[in-house]
Amino acid sequence: MTAVTRATGAPPATETVAPAPAAPAVSPPAALPSLPSLTGLRWMAALLVFGLHVHNFGYFGGTAGRIVDWAFGAGSTGVSFFFVLSGFVLMWSARPGDRAPAFWRRRMARILPVHLVTAAMALVMAYTLARPAIPTPEQAVANILLVHSWWRPWWQTLDPVSWSLACEAFFYVLFPLLALLLRRLGARGSAALAGASVLTILVLGWADAHHWTDHPLYSFPAARLPEFVLGLAVARLVLLDRWRGPGLEASLALAIIGYFLVPQVSHGYGATTCTVVGFAVLIPAAAVADLKGQPSLWRHRRLVRLGELSFAFYMIHLLVMAAATHLFGTSPHFGPLAGVAATTLTFAVALGLTWLLYEAVECPARRWLLRGRRP
Repeated sequence: MTAVTRATGAPPATETVAPAPAAPAVSPPAALPSLPSLTGLRWMAALLVFGLHVHNFGYFGGTAGRIVDWAFGAGSTGVSFFFVLSGFVLMWSARPGDRAPAFWRRRMARILPVHLVTAAMALVMAYTLARPAIPTPEQAVANILLVHSWWRPWWQTLDPVSWSLACEAFFYVLFPLLALLLRRLGARGSAALAGASVLTILVLGWADAHHWTDHPLYSFPAARLPEFVLGLAVARLVLLDRWRGPGLEASLALAIIGYFLVPQVSHGYGATTCTVVGFAVLIPAAAVADLKGQPSLWRHRRLVRLGELSFAFYMIHLLVMAAATHLFGTSPHFGPLAGVAATTLTFAVALGLTWLLYEAVECPARRWLLRGRRP
């Protein structure tokens, strides 16, 4: 994560008409500390999603398949982690006085290049490999514009995982207003907002499990907004130095317990209710560990590097797995050795393409789109 500088007013120009008392020296604006542990955690969340898709594509059968189901059946909660983390990071790095158009420009420069390239890859695959299915013109346009998650029949067109980007795009639209409101809240108000967000998630999970809505809430952007707001609220508490949650080890244990509770509830949106509290304390705990220089596994340089690649990996891995069905077949249910080999090959190809996307698309396109802009 790149540390940002808080804007401040420029010091007044020196007057020449008369001597004046010397003004105190004005130090340069201090940059917010970077939080590398959060970048490392991003990679672990991306791995949960990858493991879920290994399970869904049926690479393992028998006992090995049951183990994979136990370990990664709740992998969809990795997306929930991304939503909470997104709110935390954006609130942490928000610039006072930043204009909404400048913020939106930076966010689109961050996600659009990889999104457009993977959407194009998915379209080529649809016409050549029949995976994914050929979208209608309306579906393709909705996907490119990142509004496809608002209508259930369109939510997994082209690159299926891009549905979460439609949610993120909705969050980005609201963020300037939400950040303005959050800055008016003190510690108590931020804590109350965090509690209200958790309560809203629990209510929505209950409503989804009982089919109170016409369509499942899992991919509906408005239903995922409370997770983003929760991230904003806990980030505000850290910024105010009022976070009083458990330490990194206890937070990780709580997140793991919630993760393995998921099979006890309905999958889909209901899984979020099991993990949201654990994620909401793990993220600020990792941030505080970085701020205080406390030990953190997630700060390891290799994990941080992989975390930098996590967005491109998230966007490309499912396309690789869809293409691999022409090699492995649909739901092959391999034995342990063949399943490990198939998973390793798929992972290696996805990671190689991830590096290419990051170095040849994500970074240069972002620099080009933001050229001439203040860092």
